Amino acid sequence: MKPVTKEELVQAFQDTGAQKGETLMVHTSLGSLGYVCGGAQTVIEALIETVGKEGTIMMPTQSWKNLDPVDGVHWTVEEEYWDMIRENWPAYNKRITPTNTMGAVAELFRIWPGTCRSDHPARSVAAWGKYAEYLTEDHDLSNIFGDGSPIGKLYELDGSVLLIGVGYDKNTSLHLADARADYPGKHLVTEHSAVLEDGKRVWKEYETLYVDGEDFDAIGTAFETTGKVRYGSLGNARLRHMRQRDLVDFAVQWIEKNRRG
Repeated sequence: MKPVTKEELVQAFQDTGAQKGETLMVHTSLGSLGYVCGGAQTVIEALIETVGKEGTIMMPTQSWKNLDPVDGVHWTVEEEYWDMIRENWPAYNKRITPTNTMGAVAELFRIWPGTCRSDHPARSVAAWGKYAEYLTEDHDLSNIFGDGSPIGKLYELDGSVLLIGVGYDKNTSLHLADARADYPGKHLVTEHSAVLEDGKRVWKEYETLYVDGEDFDAIGTAFETTGKVRYGSLGNARLRHMRQRDLVDFAVQWIEKNRRG
């Protein structure tokens, strides 16, 4: 396959509707693009060039292995060793802690010059640009994806979502619809993460909304029938660009109609 250049990436992003000054939540599979000249660095440079200095880019930089083993995140470790994990897992450090399965682009983006990262020890985001500090500040332990969270603030800013070679199961904005919708079985769960408090590592307990995203692909398929998604392609990747408010508002109605607990 012909290698992909930065110029081709910028053109593909623009063809889907991404533009200067936009606040853009990006989910990326680098491998789906094929061979990119410069890899993750080139993708990030192309995104920055697309939105410009007045724009903002945000990506998920989750480190969800910083959760209790009982949640299934350490499936390779026998239960007899779970207390060892609870006692020794490193406290979250937003400048150091790596992402878990967020992809090569997000992993590089979290340390990109000028990027801010939120303080949530398991479900952080990183952002670059005009609204980077606003989007990432005050990311409460218990409010991972609701109003006032980075995803909720993206809604306030009337931002957009760009999916690059990934499906709606990776579309974090659908969790905001989870938080807003009223449906049977909606409930809180207790989670734990290693954090720093007063300079000391502690195993912190907090409550948050339980979500699993198992119907997100179905929501995305239904949403696309509205005609509110613009498409593009590059390499082996399908690109989807959408206004986040359109997606979230649609998803709230879909969840309330279709979820049965």
